Amino acid sequence: MRIPIKPLCEQKRLRRDGTCNVYFQFFHDGEHRTFLNTQISIPPEYWDKRKLCIKETLPKEFGCHAKLNDEIDRQLRLACDLIKFAKQQDVAELGLYVKEKFDPSLKLNKLAQEDFNLKNAYVPANKAKKEIFFKQLDDYVKSKEKKVRPGTIEVYHDMINHLEAFEKYRKEKITFASLDFQFYEDFVDFLTYDYKQPRRKKDIYGVKVNTIGKTIKQLRIFIKDRVKRKIIPSIDLSDYKIPEEESDAIYLSYEEIGEIYHLDLSEHPELIPYRDLFVLGCLTGLRFSDFSSLEPEDLQQDMLYKKQEKSVHWVVIPMRKEAKEIFTRQFREQIPIISNVKFNEHIKTIARFAGICQVIKFSYRKGNKMIEEKKPKWGWITSHTARRSFCTNEFLAGTPVYLIMKISGHKREKDFYRYIRIDPKEAAEKVKLLWMERDDMQVFKNPLKRAINLKTA
Repeated sequence: MRIPIKPLCEQKRLRRDGTCNVYFQFFHDGEHRTFLNTQISIPPEYWDKRKLCIKETLPKEFGCHAKLNDEIDRQLRLACDLIKFAKQQDVAELGLYVKEKFDPSLKLNKLAQEDFNLKNAYVPANKAKKEIFFKQLDDYVKSKEKKVRPGTIEVYHDMINHLEAFEKYRKEKITFASLDFQFYEDFVDFLTYDYKQPRRKKDIYGVKVNTIGKTIKQLRIFIKDRVKRKIIPSIDLSDYKIPEEESDAIYLSYEEIGEIYHLDLSEHPELIPYRDLFVLGCLTGLRFSDFSSLEPEDLQQDMLYKKQEKSVHWVVIPMRKEAKEIFTRQFREQIPIISNVKFNEHIKTIARFAGICQVIKFSYRKGNKMIEEKKPKWGWITSHTARRSFCTNEFLAGTPVYLIMKISGHKREKDFYRYIRIDPKEAAEKVKLLWMERDDMQVFKNPLKRAINLKTA
């Protein structure tokens, strides 16, 4: 019997590192699909869609194409054997069972002994009865789905994943009664050192301080919500401090942005839309979600009117000559639908072509250690660099902060100043310029007259 399963590697599943997972698509009932991860990842352009295999031209840093194809064939046979076995055992939830049990290192004989020597029928993990704590978490997230942005829902899911991983790590159920200071300390230590980051080519353990801070912040909000609704008794969260550190991030000067804007991309025309949108972001202060979704009617009388997706309020931005030219060209030519991941990948390439190659060193804390990381400046650039560059450049140019905030959409000065990225030398030059304008760098006036008065006294 032929099993409806095949390997795929799709561009739409592109990850931050420019690769996609090879996975198996299994139509388990002729209508519904199940996806099985092979844990093999390659750039999608090296996947042969007709032959359903990796091309011979795969760069060596991603592995040997022949060995990887052999491994895909082995895993495909394993998946087929697992499906046949589940059908023989009359598993009712076939798709869920195969997805839950499939793993490249699966031992089918061991699985048969473990699963089918039991008296009870198989129950999918996602249908098993959840403990009260996680059931309340699910209810909380569901209640927020129509009230918050999709990005916030992702933060909730990250929190749940962190908590589930911690529960599995310490082999002890999480309950509301267990949320004491010891739980907090152990949870933060786990996220710092022992949490294994998912979907990584290499094993990476621990997340950064601000990621931990996001999880603790959302956990506090969730607990307070349950207390407020009288679902659980009051819990003392005074010791649940939110870890945070100032994140290292770069900005581009107007000179560097100009190098990108005037870069000759005639040999790489596919990069032009990405270059144009990035420069537009640098000149308007818009977020990626906003400058990548502009409409022709947003421009009125040389002013850009945009309702921000994140804050859901309107900003009005005067358009510089270059920004208006880009905006006009954007809707005259065909612009592809742009994902943030693909945008971040291409803007690094563009900045490298523009020669923005100064080596930048950043550091972050991991427990009581400082971890340093060095990259060329282009390697640190992301879509958010555009917004940060706008705020920093306008601040350095002397534009009043309250006016910049009207354009950037920041509500609080505290949040705005987190965007300003100037080094000590730039700060000193800014102060020197202000002193020159104020009193020509001279604090005390008429020193000679003062000396004469002293002699005659």
